[in-house]
Amino acid sequence: MPKEDAVAGEPTRRAVAKYGGAVALGGLLAGCTDAESDPAGSATDDAGDESYTASISPVGEVTFESPPETVFTRLTHHADMAFALGRGDGITAMHAPDYYDGLWNQFVERLPGVSLDWSGRYSSWEPDKEKLYELDSDVHLADPAWITQLDAWDRADIDEISEKVSPWFGNSLSDRHQEPTPEWADGYEYYGLWDQFELVAEAFDEPERYEALASVHEELLSTIESRLPPEGERPTVVMIAAADIEEIYAYTLSNPGFLTSHTRPLGPRDAFEGSIESGTVVDFETILEADPDVILYLGGMEPGTDMAGRRTAFEEDPVGSEVTAVENDRIHPQGARYQGPILNLFQLEMTAKQLYPKAFGEWPRYEEGPYPEIPETERLFDRERVADAINGEF
Repeated sequence: MPKEDAVAGEPTRRAVAKYGGAVALGGLLAGCTDAESDPAGSATDDAGDESYTASISPVGEVTFESPPETVFTRLTHHADMAFALGRGDGITAMHAPDYYDGLWNQFVERLPGVSLDWSGRYSSWEPDKEKLYELDSDVHLADPAWITQLDAWDRADIDEISEKVSPWFGNSLSDRHQEPTPEWADGYEYYGLWDQFELVAEAFDEPERYEALASVHEELLSTIESRLPPEGERPTVVMIAAADIEEIYAYTLSNPGFLTSHTRPLGPRDAFEGSIESGTVVDFETILEADPDVILYLGGMEPGTDMAGRRTAFEEDPVGSEVTAVENDRIHPQGARYQGPILNLFQLEMTAKQLYPKAFGEWPRYEEGPYPEIPETERLFDRERVADAINGEF
């Protein structure tokens, strides 16, 4: 693919964004303008200049002349953030777009007046640098420290894209507090999901959308905290994923990082008692030894997943059938760990009901279709408020 030349002449939104990214990543000319020295990430108005800055680790400070409209993403926590900020249609790339389009739409179905279509986007799990030139996105909502872990990328490639296409602005190693490579290690910060969402909202100059959604989240957490039973009365839980029931992966529930932002606030008891690391392959014998009260099944709500068949595999196995969660019909579907704010709201609600039905209301026995239609009196957050925020209606 041919590279696109930088635009000459008067600065455009893209040119200013590229300049800001180059300063942040290259450490050059820092503080040379009022916008670059403004630590608050707020808009500036110097002789009519409406540019503004936003900052995130590991990128640093980035200057934008106006909010980005088209958005490159690699992981779905960033795609969900862009969607929440009204840029769902502007996403140019994401990991496994058709799979996650199907999964996210299971939840979006319950947001009145909101639609989402990620199908056919560029699949960016291992992005090609030349493709980023072709996509010509206004911002790369991805973590350069993660991108450079790929064999095809190094720091020079990151700087080139920042200077000639548009800046990077994202953080992914906060997922489970992964260690960055040495070139990114100095000062790398970890963020909670909603803390990072606030920074991304600053980059898109969308404070109202962020505040509207953050207030829903805060109220939901308050509701959860007020109803949680004492620790000794909480169920033991395991979270698993398996495309093939012969190879089951187990995941942790309460470790630091945004991957557990929908389970950690609910304080479940780890049936493995800390003996299993995330991504460990387990079998029915290992699960029976832990004997959880509840099994959470990642990806269980993706349209192509046979949730009924997953339960049957446990029920028909001489070992799996003895697990308490199987005996009590408490194998429940989950969505995705790489969640942004919208999926997080739904997953907090569904997981609360799956773990504590007496406190939060029963979770329907799910086998297929969109997120169940919960009676309005039993919902833990207001769908209309979320929909209005996404649509920019306040």
